[in-house]
Formats: sequence, C-alpha cells, structure tokens
Amino acid sequence: MPLAVYILGLSVFALGTSEFMLSGILPAVADDMDVTIPQAGLLISAFAIGMVVGAPLLAVATLRLPRRTTLISLITVFGLGQIAGALAPTYEILFASRVVSALACAGFWAVGAAVAIAMVPVNQRARAMAVMIGGLSIANVLGVPAGAFLGEGLGWRAAFWAVGAASAIALVGIVTLVPKIPLPAERPRLKRELSIYADRQVWLSIAVTALAAGGVFCAFSYLSPLLTDVAGLPEGWVPAVLALFGFGALAGTTLGGRIADAHLFGVLLTGITASTVFLAALALLGHFAVAAVALSFLLGFSAFYTAPALNARMFNVAGAAPTLAGATTTAAFNLGNTGGPWLGGTVIDADLGYPATAWAGGAMTVVALALTAVSLRLHRRTAASRVVAKHATPAGTTDVTTDVTTEVTEVTTPAAPSASASPRP
Repeated sequence: MPLAVYILGLSVFALGTSEFMLSGILPAVADDMDVTIPQAGLLISAFAIGMVVGAPLLAVATLRLPRRTTLISLITVFGLGQIAGALAPTYEILFASRVVSALACAGFWAVGAAVAIAMVPVNQRARAMAVMIGGLSIANVLGVPAGAFLGEGLGWRAAFWAVGAASAIALVGIVTLVPKIPLPAERPRLKRELSIYADRQVWLSIAVTALAAGGVFCAFSYLSPLLTDVAGLPEGWVPAVLALFGFGALAGTTLGGRIADAHLFGVLLTGITASTVFLAALALLGHFAVAAVALSFLLGFSAFYTAPALNARMFNVAGAAPTLAGATTTAAFNLGNTGGPWLGGTVIDADLGYPATAWAGGAMTVVALALTAVSLRLHRRTAASRVVAKHATPAGTTDVTTDVTTEVTEVTTPAAPSASASPRP
C-alpha cells in the first residue's frame, strides 16, 4: 500500500474531525458568540449543507482537472477555512467559514477516492478505500474527543487551530508523496449519469440515508449539553463519551461491512430499528448518567452499522452512474446532517428540553424504516416480474436472463468502493 494512500487517510482524519467536533464544543461556541445552543447547532448544518452542494457539484466540475493539483488546492482551502474559523470575530464569519470548508471537504472526498484507487492494483482497491474511510472512523474515535478536550482546556478556537495544523501536515504529504495521476481517457457522459434520478429507488435510497443519519444526529448534535445539563455529568466527561460514540461507530462499521454484502436489507432494517430503540431509550433514560453514556456507544454502533449497506444500496440502484453514485450518497448523508440538527434545535427552541431531540430523531428513523420496507417490497416485485419475463422468453434469448440475474443477486453483490462508506454524523 503506497504511503500516499495513508496521507489521504490523514487528510480525511482532518476533514472528519472538523465536521463532527462541534458536537463537543457547542456550548462554548454559543457562549463566546453570544448565540443560543440551537443557533450554534446550525454551524453543524452549515457544514452539512456545503457537503450536500459540494459533493455532486465538485465531482462533476473536477473530472478533467489534474487530480493532484486539485487535491492540493482543496486541502489548502480547507485549512484556510479552519484558520478563518479560529479567528472569526462574529457568528456570521464563523458560519461562512464552515460552508467554505465543507465545499472543500466534499471536493476532496470526490477526488481523493479516485486518486487512492488509481495508485494501487485492482486487487487492492477496497483496501485503499478502507484506509481513507478509516481516517473518518478514527476522527470519531480520537479527533472529536480531542477537539472537545482542547475546547475545554484552551477554548474552542484551539480545536480549529489543531485541525488547521493537521491540514497543513496533510498538505505537505500530498505535495511530496502523491504522484501525478493521468486523466481518464474518456469523459463520463453526464446526461446518462443524470438519468439515474428518474429511478424511484434512487430517491428512496436518498431518503432512507438522509433520515437514518439525520435521526441519530438530531440527538448527537446536542449530546454535550444533554450529558451535562440533563444527565448531570461534569464537562470533563464529554470528550470520553464522544470517544465512546466513536468506538461504537468503528465497531458498527466493521460488523456492518462484513454482513451487508450477504444481507443488505437485513442490515438496513435491523440497524435502523436499533437506532430507533436507542433514541427512544435516550429520551426516556437520558437523565441517568450511566444510561446516557451506554446509549452514546450504542447509537454510534447502530448509526455506522447501517452505513455500508446504505452505500451499497445506492451503488446497486445507481450503478450506471459511477461518477454521481458516491457523491449522491455523500449528499444524502449530509442532508440528514443538515435536517437532524435543525430539527433538534427547533424542539429545543420550543422549550421541550434536550431529551426531546432524541424523540424527534426517533421519528425520523421510524420514517426511514418505513421507506426501507417500501424499497424492499419494490425490489422484490421487480425481481419477481423479471423472473416471470425470463420464463416467457424464447430459447436463445439472453438479454432478459442477464437482467434477472443482476436484479435477483443485487443484495448479495459487493458494492463498488465508495468514498463515503461511513456516514457523516
């Protein structure tokens, strides 16, 4: 495995830490910027909105640009965004810095995945992608708690400076170790790729992904004040609990990835159901410190347990559009990361309390569960109708048979590597 692939993993570590670290420093940001907790929570949504817009847009816009140069430009813009956030004198400037950073983050994901795959043999592509995705998982285990620790000891701006420093290290690594990657010989046909959005299964996958991710992060975005104000834990416990969420995420990703190839819908249904149960338990038992800590781990596990299956499903239904399939999944996850914190802020503004964010998140996952059942029913109906068509086809005809095989085995076929195999909580 080339060292350059690990440099890309380090870059993703910085990107993921920046995206999620606000969950641990939200009260400090709100106090310093003289805004409410829900308004500070919109900074999480701002990053997610940038990811939603940037993933498909930059995936298309950078197709014909030199990939190494594009990576250098994007990690530079991202690092400058962190510095701007650390120096931001007002809430509005901090908000703008989050949007700019998110656009650069989305573009880096789109290009970095292609670069990682291009640097290794075909039989090591999945491993190369695992290194990149591992950077995101480690961000949840180490980066986010470290950001909360720095925020508590040195002020929330120190967390932004730290991510800026990590970005600078990643930039040096990219400049010195990532080779020039030849441009693709044939430009993808965008008209054909955009045609996937006429498929209702694609839109069902987008909705399920957004709601499943948004439901968990409706509560997770306000986990820090819930732990301190409701469960009564000291602020010093927050980094440790966030690390526990990250360990749950790492365990969930590992197990879900092993099972999803053979039981895709099974993972989706059980994982989303588990998230719903854990959110309801957090709403009911969140005032008990032990329960709040344990449920933080379990929510991390269930949210990331479903991530490989959510990615695989999108590649199955949008396989004709390799350029946009991964970008669409990234955008869908971040639609949830936008809507979840917004809904959580809304229920807090309504004076329903921090535990109500878990009830609101549970409502989102219930809808996700229902849409998953609809998607499964449509999948089975389509597969059955094609099997009937196969038996009605004259001997010697192969086109329909091929379609049947593809559709019936969709659940068990490993998905193509994706730059977004973890959710962006």
